[in-house]
Amino acid sequence: MGHLTIKDIARLSGTSVSTVSRVLNNHVDVSEAARRKVLEVIGSNHYVPNNSARNLVIRKSNVIAVIIRGRGNPFFARLIKIIEPELNEHGYEMSVHHIDTSDDELKAAALLEREKRLKGIIFLGGRFNYHADDIAAIKVPFVCCSYTNVFGALEEGSYSSVAIDDKKAARQAVEYLLQKGHKRIAALIEHTGGGSISQLRYEGYVGALQDAGLALDASLVGCAGSFEMDDAYAAASRLIAEAKPTALFAISDLMGVAAMKAAVDAGLRVPDDLSIIAIDGIEFSNYCVPTLTTLAQPTEALAIKSVEILAGLIEKKGLNGHVLLPTSLRQGGSVRQL
Repeated sequence: MGHLTIKDIARLSGTSVSTVSRVLNNHVDVSEAARRKVLEVIGSNHYVPNNSARNLVIRKSNVIAVIIRGRGNPFFARLIKIIEPELNEHGYEMSVHHIDTSDDELKAAALLEREKRLKGIIFLGGRFNYHADDIAAIKVPFVCCSYTNVFGALEEGSYSSVAIDDKKAARQAVEYLLQKGHKRIAALIEHTGGGSISQLRYEGYVGALQDAGLALDASLVGCAGSFEMDDAYAAASRLIAEAKPTALFAISDLMGVAAMKAAVDAGLRVPDDLSIIAIDGIEFSNYCVPTLTTLAQPTEALAIKSVEILAGLIEKKGLNGHVLLPTSLRQGGSVRQL
């Protein structure tokens, strides 16, 4: 067998292609038994590595993984569009990986790092409560983009983040409704706690009401249990039927759009009968009727700053840092003056 390929060696040795590749490249993370099998096949078949292919395998990796928590989030899709050319500009390739919201992004990252010999990682969405043990398995620089570790216990110098101040943005959204004369303001959230973005935005809602001297009315808080539009629609429908708010604050644009549909299906007009405001500023919500009023996140700045910090860390030209960026009010047509 003069022209043995790596696939042939894997088949003959009963191992995987990646195991063969690791043996050829003298990686340590291969069991002795597997290494012996591979070397036996190579020896008995006089395998000569294809050097051009081998050089491709062992050349310096310039891959940055972007790990997206939650599938089908249009906010993250917009960030990806900006991150990729920015990474290319710095000489890096982007490798995108989606995980479910119930998956652990740090475990996914540790596996990917080993498989792809990554240079760095950008997390789009993740838990807000990391501890030192959680990040110990990640050996390359990483940046949390669109969230930060506000409920965790990491030293500031051990990681980087670029995000908005979620609590402040929620407070501003509710203050806008208050300025328009609304007092019976509902909140459409995922959960009130859980150390998540939902908790932060809920706390902003509560804070704005307290500052205005309004007592928190539990009947005005609708927990959807997720960020999914069907769950948001069901929770908004309950709020509209039972609590009769004049205004509703949704913690994401998608939930705000679901609330609009729930209002219309309940025979209400937006904003005449119900005003709605949200946070995110995704492109899709610009095309609702009426256009959704929202606190828009600075997607371009989030993406560019994340890449800039990561490149600085990889090239040892910068340190870990934390950037909080402001949102901007995008005045749509979904809020009216009472």
